[in-house]
Amino acid sequence: TGRLGLRFDPAELGAGAGFKVAEVLPLSPAAITGIKVGEWLVSVEGARLDRSSNVDALLTGKVGRRVLLRVGATAAEPGREVVVRPVSTGDEKGLLYRAWVEDRRAYVARASNGRLGYVHLPDMGAGTLAQLSVDLDTENHGRDGVVIDIRNNNGGFINAYALDIFTRRPYLTMQPRGGVAAPARSQLGQRALEKPTVLVINQHSLSDAEDFTEGYRTMGLGKIVGEPTSGWIIYTSNLTLLDGTVMRMPFIRITGSDGKDMELNPRQPDVKVVRPMGESYGVVDSQLDVAISTLLSSMPRR
Repeated sequence: TGRLGLRFDPAELGAGAGFKVAEVLPLSPAAITGIKVGEWLVSVEGARLDRSSNVDALLTGKVGRRVLLRVGATAAEPGREVVVRPVSTGDEKGLLYRAWVEDRRAYVARASNGRLGYVHLPDMGAGTLAQLSVDLDTENHGRDGVVIDIRNNNGGFINAYALDIFTRRPYLTMQPRGGVAAPARSQLGQRALEKPTVLVINQHSLSDAEDFTEGYRTMGLGKIVGEPTSGWIIYTSNLTLLDGTVMRMPFIRITGSDGKDMELNPRQPDVKVVRPMGESYGVVDSQLDVAISTLLSSMPRR
């Protein structure tokens, strides 16, 4: 099923009024073609929409293919023609995630009065490590500190590489003739944040995210805010039996800096914050709020 990157007003849908656009996902097919919040999706491939229409059905088999829409200021008018190329559900999921990250980034900037930046690691894979280097951009380097968020991180293998970025400390400043002064590591092409940080975790931070949390605490990089992690950290791999059954076999045991097993032993936050039921559907993020205040309180006042 092709995805347009549109969310429709549930009240209008429930009343049978039609498909009024309530949200346009950034960088989605709809956004690229200029569809705006408040407009109405009138037709798909010549099929006029009514209360019984199923937009998903009309977009079945349309991923990457040219699709003609009509979009109007009201549901009743013919509207203007818009040509889109729908993306896959997986591609839309990626766009949704990046939009969420940018929303969290703006949230932190607002709540900290512009002093703090934000990065999120959804997993501990090579792609996330590469994206971290992109997200630690000029804007984040221009802040006084950065919130590191690994909530809902399902693990991987890059904890040591990611921690290295946050562990490195400044030692020289270099300024080319006629240029701008900058930390030596950056001038020499080495990725390093060199800023105070705070780490945010929850019960869905698991596996290598827990390794990251243990390293962050052991090296004294900053405070940890949120909920205890999953306690799910033992390396496993597939083992195929004679009848073709596949099972997961543990093959690496992980112990913390205290020598104790990390499996079934969640990493604990320094400041425990449990989000109230349903909070994630609103605009407040109490874990981020506490992380922001915790980091700001450890930094000199401006």
